Amino acid sequence: MSVASAVAEQVLNGLVVGMVYVLLAAGLSIIFGVMDVINFAHGELFALGAYFAFAIAGPLGGAGFWVALVVAPLLVGVVGMGIERLTVKRLYGRDPLYHILLTFGLVLIINDLITSVWGKSAQPFPVPSVLDQPVALFGFNYSLYNYGIIVFGSALALGTWLLLNRTRFGMIIRAGSEDREMVRTLGINIDRYYTLTFGFGAALAGVAGIVLGAYQNVSPTMGSSVIIPAFVIVVLGGLGSFRGAVVGGLFVGLVQTFARTYAPFLEGLIVFLLMIAVLVVKPTGLFGTSVGAGDHHDGALLHGSGGGVLSAETRAKLGYAGVGALLIVPLLAEVTGVTYSVTLLEDILIWALFALSLDLVLGYAGLVSLGHTLFYGVGAYASVLTLMHVSPSVFVALVVAVAVCAAIAWGVGYLSIRVSGVFFAMITLGFAELFYNAVFKFDFTGGSDGLFGVDAFYGLAGLGIDPGEFAVPLGPFVLDGGVVQYYFLLAVVVGSYLLARRLIRAPFGSVLQSIRESEERASFIGYDVTAYKRRAFVVSGGLAGLAGGLFAANNGYVAPSFLHWINSGEVIVMTVLGGMGTLYGPMLGAGVFVAAEDVLSSYIDQWQLVIGVLFVLFVIFVPRGLVSLPQTVADHPLFESAVGDRFGDRVGEQAGVTDPEVDRHE
Repeated sequence: MSVASAVAEQVLNGLVVGMVYVLLAAGLSIIFGVMDVINFAHGELFALGAYFAFAIAGPLGGAGFWVALVVAPLLVGVVGMGIERLTVKRLYGRDPLYHILLTFGLVLIINDLITSVWGKSAQPFPVPSVLDQPVALFGFNYSLYNYGIIVFGSALALGTWLLLNRTRFGMIIRAGSEDREMVRTLGINIDRYYTLTFGFGAALAGVAGIVLGAYQNVSPTMGSSVIIPAFVIVVLGGLGSFRGAVVGGLFVGLVQTFARTYAPFLEGLIVFLLMIAVLVVKPTGLFGTSVGAGDHHDGALLHGSGGGVLSAETRAKLGYAGVGALLIVPLLAEVTGVTYSVTLLEDILIWALFALSLDLVLGYAGLVSLGHTLFYGVGAYASVLTLMHVSPSVFVALVVAVAVCAAIAWGVGYLSIRVSGVFFAMITLGFAELFYNAVFKFDFTGGSDGLFGVDAFYGLAGLGIDPGEFAVPLGPFVLDGGVVQYYFLLAVVVGSYLLARRLIRAPFGSVLQSIRESEERASFIGYDVTAYKRRAFVVSGGLAGLAGGLFAANNGYVAPSFLHWINSGEVIVMTVLGGMGTLYGPMLGAGVFVAAEDVLSSYIDQWQLVIGVLFVLFVIFVPRGLVSLPQTVADHPLFESAVGDRFGDRVGEQAGVTDPEVDRHE
């Protein structure tokens, strides 16, 4: 094959992949541009389309693919409209963070439904026989199905553009994206158009899933594998821009294909470098505008502070009692033989520290970081590499982990904090994905296997405790290395909480909270808002690195999964579940989330479905988190009515007031 033919083949491969991205990103971009909703569940709707088609095409034989290509997207569209009516609609007007949280819960639900019905293994989805043949063109043979993807995708993208720009439907939703109240004033039921828009975007994702499913196969992980590239495309092209989604999709498809062939080291890195560069230089992307980037929502982040019925003294007493209970758990485990409880508590403590670190920037500075797993993972790698090559001391390893993560946080914060809102969330996600893909490239990080078999020493200069050899009998108990690890972990987490509380109660914390309430007002009275945010981001990154370092030192390994974006999603869930802006709330949320995950996964296969449903309900009905739950119950009309009636009866009895009806009968 000549050089020209080889390049032409790579161009076609890039266009095939790019056209799938166009269909996927177009739906995502339309939903965001019109409704201001960042739909993390878009990847799962993509997978759902592929599985619907797989289920329809199988029994129908040869014509099944064509029937599925029409019916499956309609079904996904109906699912999308149902999601909008039942869940998303309730969050209009709130900060875009709540859309991210809600759709993250939907990811868990839809993915678990898919694995429940079709299993966890990949399934072959054959291409129709009429398209499964090569075509000789430009001097080489190329798949007819691939040509079909390019032609079909182009036609569908053109049809979508015409729908948005040449029809009354498109005119109304474009007007609604600019000013929904004005459209309502004109007597148009804009809510119905929103539902149709969400369904249309979901249907486009379904089409993309069918096309790619037949190109490769269908698998439950296909949704999570495309959602991050889809966000990259939307950011490159411009949030909410259909034209940007088309150009960005084709561009990313071509770049990925050429990088895979001619510069394998850059595969998986270059698109995130481009994403970061675009967000730094031109945050609105190639074709986007500032409108539609979360600027026209009316809501704010709802923190849990000040919403509880418990006094500060009562909460402090509960905190002391909780730490006391954590202190005696290893002793009880030794007596009862249930040592697993100690292991579970170690996981909870580490995630609690991770959630605490995020709360410093999310709950107090109003910075929504979608890439906080970057610091957790880098802290784990720094800790393990230090233990392997520098010193076996856990103390040294953790100091290195905190220092490295704080330095990276300063660099990331320097580039990221100049943008805000959705753009800040996206650039932190881009940095996290850049590091996630980078650890696969180097030998010193262990590549895809990670690093294993690390021994830790709790001391300095040979003075300390080796957990593998330490054992001291104390009456009926044995104080071994595992117990030492647990108490060290508990001391670090409690100390980190006290440090964070000290920071928040200092003038530094007061300034952060004033920035969260009104950034313009804080800036107007003379505070350097950017500098304060960056300092908070550095402290937060250091604490997240400490959490990752503790996990790696305790378990003796690190792997690329420590940097996976799903960790960022889960720690945000924990923070909001507990109640952001309280420090102790996110730690409580981490405990509930990890414990629920552990217990449910022991008894039912569909544990993600249960957690997803509970989380969606929390986001809708208890957005201030668990710490606000007592106040939410107390403020409910039914509770007020019941308590009021009881209180009224009691007052009446005490005052000697009798019911006139009773008097008449007597």
